[in-house]
Amino acid sequence: MGVTRLQDLSVRSLLDEVASESPTPGGGALAALTAALAAGLVEMAARNSPEWELRGAAIAQARVLRERLSELAPLNDEVYEHALAALRLPDAVDSGSKSDLIGPSLERAAAFPLAIAEAASNVAELAAVVSEDGSPVARADATAAAMLALGATRAAAHLVEINLGVREQDERLLRATRLAADAAAASARSLAVV
Repeated sequence: MGVTRLQDLSVRSLLDEVASESPTPGGGALAALTAALAAGLVEMAARNSPEWELRGAAIAQARVLRERLSELAPLNDEVYEHALAALRLPDAVDSGSKSDLIGPSLERAAAFPLAIAEAASNVAELAAVVSEDGSPVARADATAAAMLALGATRAAAHLVEINLGVREQDERLLRATRLAADAAAASARSLAVV
């Protein structure tokens, strides 16, 4: 699926694409879109907190996160498709050349889910703040956003692990694990307020 096409699909078309045999849109892109939707919910909840002094800052931060995540979704798919192409190289290609292509492709394929996990974790944290400090009327939506962002963060962190292979002490894997834990803590804070 092309980089611009993902963002142009209707919801129905996106659901059909996800259910198709095509490997994209994949889990990383969908984690990014889920987190972007969560950021939109945070933005809405902040807008519905007119008396809150940090309303404007929360709206601005949620918008930046929403836009960032919507940009990451198709880029993640593009890098993932490149990694799949490298993994599917024919046996006729010598193993050294294959390794030279596969290694960097998987490294790039791990970088995008890590960026998605970071942004999604930030959405969960912002959602918790809006849930705690925003209008009580907006709490349920902010809490739902925190939980959606948590799921997106965990999914993206899992993809970092898969794409890096077994490298337990890799800093990127450790960072992804920390981001998922941070998102879980933010989601729990948000749930405690409701």
